[in-house]
Amino acid sequence: MGGAEPPAEISSTGAGYTRQEWPSLLSRRFTAATITELRHAVAARVEAAGLTGEPAEGFVLAIHELATNAVRHGGGAGHLHLRRQGDALRCDVVDHGPGADPPSIQRAGGTEAGGRGLWLADHLADSLVLRRRPDGLTATVTIALP
Repeated sequence: MGGAEPPAEISSTGAGYTRQEWPSLLSRRFTAATITELRHAVAARVEAAGLTGEPAEGFVLAIHELATNAVRHGGGAGHLHLRRQGDALRCDVVDHGPGADPPSIQRAGGTEAGGRGLWLADHLADSLVLRRRPDGLTATVTIALP
């Protein structure tokens, strides 16, 4: 799939895409009870797509942090969509929590407990985009394939 041109509707921030435009590697609803199973499924799909080693481990951890945030702050559940998009992997983690402004990405070394999930996701993926919707938040991470 190298060099595939993205559909015109996909912007660099991920706004305006539809799920049918790129083949799905994984689409799954999750809760706190299924988050470990989800992480294993994501790791298997990421490796099958050709991302291995430290980049794969970091990307899987970034996705896990976003899913954990969705459970903790987004209504107790979420939905994950992992797909190959041209020469990259893209993962959307969608929650349906109460509306609010997208959280800021906290810097490491803060004194409060927790709060480093978005920071980790931002540093372990090539990009992190947070989009508030009327019914929740979508966090999107991408990483280039080798």
